[in-house]
Amino acid sequence: MARIPCMEAAVQILESEGVDYVFGIPGSNVNAFYAALAKSTKIKHIIARHEEGAAHAAEGWGRASGKVGVCVGTSGPAGTNFITGLYNAQADSIPLIAITGQHIRAMQGKEGFQAMDITEVARPVCKKTFYVRESANVPWIFREAFRIAREGRPGPVLIDLPIDVQRGEVEYDASIDAPLPIHRPEPDPRKIRRAVEMLLAASHPVILMGGGVILSGGCEELAALAEYLQIPVVNTSMAKGGIPADHPLYAGEVGIQCNTLAGNRVFLESDLVLGVGCRFADRHTGSLDVYTRGRKFIHIDIEPTQISRIFPADLGIVADARLALQALLDEAKAQTPPRAPSDYVRRIPQLRRELARRLDYDTIPIKPGRVFKEINEFFDRDTIFVTCIGNNQIWSGQMQEIYKPGHYLLAGGAGPLGWDLPAALGAKLARPNNTVVNVTGDFGIQFCIEELAMAAQYNIPVLVIIINNGNMSLIRQNQKYSYNGLRYGIDLTYGEDDSFIDFARLAQAYGLYGERVTRPDDIKGAFRRGLDSGKTALIDIIIERDADVSMGTSLDAIREFEPLPQLEPVLR
Repeated sequence: MARIPCMEAAVQILESEGVDYVFGIPGSNVNAFYAALAKSTKIKHIIARHEEGAAHAAEGWGRASGKVGVCVGTSGPAGTNFITGLYNAQADSIPLIAITGQHIRAMQGKEGFQAMDITEVARPVCKKTFYVRESANVPWIFREAFRIAREGRPGPVLIDLPIDVQRGEVEYDASIDAPLPIHRPEPDPRKIRRAVEMLLAASHPVILMGGGVILSGGCEELAALAEYLQIPVVNTSMAKGGIPADHPLYAGEVGIQCNTLAGNRVFLESDLVLGVGCRFADRHTGSLDVYTRGRKFIHIDIEPTQISRIFPADLGIVADARLALQALLDEAKAQTPPRAPSDYVRRIPQLRRELARRLDYDTIPIKPGRVFKEINEFFDRDTIFVTCIGNNQIWSGQMQEIYKPGHYLLAGGAGPLGWDLPAALGAKLARPNNTVVNVTGDFGIQFCIEELAMAAQYNIPVLVIIINNGNMSLIRQNQKYSYNGLRYGIDLTYGEDDSFIDFARLAQAYGLYGERVTRPDDIKGAFRRGLDSGKTALIDIIIERDADVSMGTSLDAIREFEPLPQLEPVLR
């Protein structure tokens, strides 16, 4: 078997694992890897302006491509700059490989320049961290890293490579090597049988779709099960788009922040919840007493420790989501013929319409609802939307309509500001034929705004919609309602005329397209001009300065700020 530089073996493994793009920043302690990467004809390197941006871009690429994203940085602060990206990938169950360079092995523990133990720093936010001690281990560690990242609950893995290890050689033949097999657990047939019995016995069951359904590729199976048994479907934020927004069985999104009123209502009127691929996070459940009262729970998840982690499940099933849903459908067919929809189920589309939040405002300053009315009307169903934390994300979750799985990408569990711009750029590289739209806020956009240089250098055309009210609106709202009207440290405007940062001119400084919008009738035209520019475009929409977002601490506390149509007390 031929001996080759071990970093060339590592790059050949990246190629065989389906990696098309690597996002990172070169440095002296990782340049041996870069020397091997330069010889690849299959992988393109995208230079970021900050390692955090590289991690987020790699995650966005991975989410949109369905593959494992890869980011690369040198030693010391490059690795610590990856931590936020690793944390977000861990929280949202996204497979990601971070490769870091390291000082020579002899300098470990001696406080050499940028010689710090990144594996220990990153361990709490990774599925696994590797400090590679021998060049001969490189191929096997890289293969194992990809397996770990994909298998079970997906997540991030970090590989730390001392520069003297990178310079070594290894016996390796790519023609007889391949990705390691991924085990996907099948459900216990006895538990599947019990689950179907519980669904058939319930008077108002509901299927709760979590992000694990999308990750497993199980959206078609879930829809088929819901249609066969005529059960309403609700989703968590991570599963938005997993079932079309206009599907007759789709009730809406459940949560205390990102939610729809119809979704919350149907959930609260249920007596049995089939939760698939979800972890019952607090932004979704709110008060557990309200969330669990009066209903039983079947919880299906690929990770055993998720079952009954937040509250006791009446039935727990450890399995891959897609395999479990297919098994449930097969068992349902064995136990009952297709069910006809009840009067309650037939009213789901009407309920969505009656409880829809109002969007048709014509006032100036522009109200947030009007922005999302224009978004829903302008963009087609193939558009991929990327959003981040803040009121902009909550408004998006409450008001946007998504029709396809994997077309709504958000930072869910970690919520780092700045995630969305680089993630959108990564998503566009993965799906170049789709329009990619980043919905963000005027504060969050500034966290990774340096990645506009990445967009300009590689001509990655993403439309960035900035919901600009000149303050940290989610924090302003928290101060307003929880701290007696306090308004401290959240204002972003400056000058006597209450002026805003000119994001349009900032975009133009990068050679990109920028436009500010202050009138609601001008929004769609700005979208069109931004797309037609063929570049990343920043559309800066000035909205009502102190607009609140509807949310609460428990599901039944959520109220809308304008009157809603009166409905029958109980829908039957």
